[in-house]
Amino acid sequence: MTKHGKKYAEAEKQIPAEALRPLEAMKLLKEISTANFDETVTGDFRLGIDTRQADQQLRGTVSLPNGSGKTVRVAVFAEGEAARAAEEAGADIVGTDELMQQIQAGEFNFDAAVATPDQMGKVGRLGKILGPRGLMPNPKLGTVTNDVVKAINELKGGRVEYRADRYGIAHVILGKVSFTPEQLAENYGAVYDEILRMKPAAAKGKYVKSVTVSGTMTPGVAVDSTVTRAYTEAAE
Repeated sequence: MTKHGKKYAEAEKQIPAEALRPLEAMKLLKEISTANFDETVTGDFRLGIDTRQADQQLRGTVSLPNGSGKTVRVAVFAEGEAARAAEEAGADIVGTDELMQQIQAGEFNFDAAVATPDQMGKVGRLGKILGPRGLMPNPKLGTVTNDVVKAINELKGGRVEYRADRYGIAHVILGKVSFTPEQLAENYGAVYDEILRMKPAAAKGKYVKSVTVSGTMTPGVAVDSTVTRAYTEAAE
């Protein structure tokens, strides 16, 4: 069990038992943050799904309107015109065989990977290396595409991935503590809307059971999961 310090304990005392509207939750989260660095804010959505069932899995990407606050290094597996387009779009690493050799040697100087469809025959050989790290290009996530420019812009512009774990909880980055409460609430709203939109047809009972937002070093604040619109409005 993780042992927390005095600051964490003091922060916990300021969190009310009742769930707060999104904007109020973000304001409180910023107030109780005491870390000496810009914490990453994460939303934990506990869903009424059984991810052991193939028809109840939840995975995808969503673009945050205010970005994620994270500098994303993008590697692109491409050749020819696509490679040149990737370089012009700001890809950090572009290549094929040489890039594959770097990865096989344990060099991972990137946070996300994109591949053109014609390169997947080669990239597929790296599945056991890239897969466990969440770096394998995937057509469902828009990272296997001929439009490498669009993929790069989305990844660098604030597109984040979400995936429900075996407990049915989706952990999603919402931004940084340095964001305004309104920016965090807007990002939260974009994620919540996406999760609602992607509800598996086979899900039974209550879909969104609870939502908590927290910082890297800051305890979780419960968000009222019944608020499904007007995310940036304060409580009356």
